[in-house]
Amino acid sequence: MNAYKAEATHELKDVGDQWRTPDPLFWGINAMFGPLVLDLFSDGENSKCEAYYTAEDNALAQDWSARLSELNGAAFGNPPYSRAKQHEGQYITGMRHIVEHVIAMRELGGRYVFLIKSATSEVWWPEQADHIAFIRGRIGFDLPTWFKPKDEKQVATSAFFAGAIAVFDKQWHGPAIAYIERDRLYAQGEAFMAQIRREAARLAVRAAA
Repeated sequence: MNAYKAEATHELKDVGDQWRTPDPLFWGINAMFGPLVLDLFSDGENSKCEAYYTAEDNALAQDWSARLSELNGAAFGNPPYSRAKQHEGQYITGMRHIVEHVIAMRELGGRYVFLIKSATSEVWWPEQADHIAFIRGRIGFDLPTWFKPKDEKQVATSAFFAGAIAVFDKQWHGPAIAYIERDRLYAQGEAFMAQIRREAARLAVRAAA
């Protein structure tokens, strides 16, 4: 992947698992189910949290629960949907394997918040989740920052699909299923981001005084 990123131009068909979660969407989810402190699936450049796992780390070989006990928060996952692949006998992708691992981690403790396709007919669909919030309205994802279109046919602003938020948490006491308006989720995220910017500006003024 690093070699492909370094190429002069790219094609949309090769973006694959590298579509990014838009910041307002992430912060809206954070406002509802966070604080989100561990990004489970990052390429090292698109992480939404200070702590994260890359493909080289292989999240499916990690103890998420132990890491969360250090970070005092919840984990976030916008998982890869590519076919299951192994490295040295250990699965590194594949939604069935990802769901199996998050269920095992839930038993050890912690909250795991996944942004997933609303694809209830898929074999990996997480019926075992403690809470699923279906998002009303299709959600979009951003191209990676390294993407340089090869030609005019490669220009795209987003990838859209019906989405849902799956929460795995043994301590969950809310409803099993809920619905949330996409625009409300984005508005919550924008408000959260505005608050962060205001606080950053205040701290900058104080530091300069």
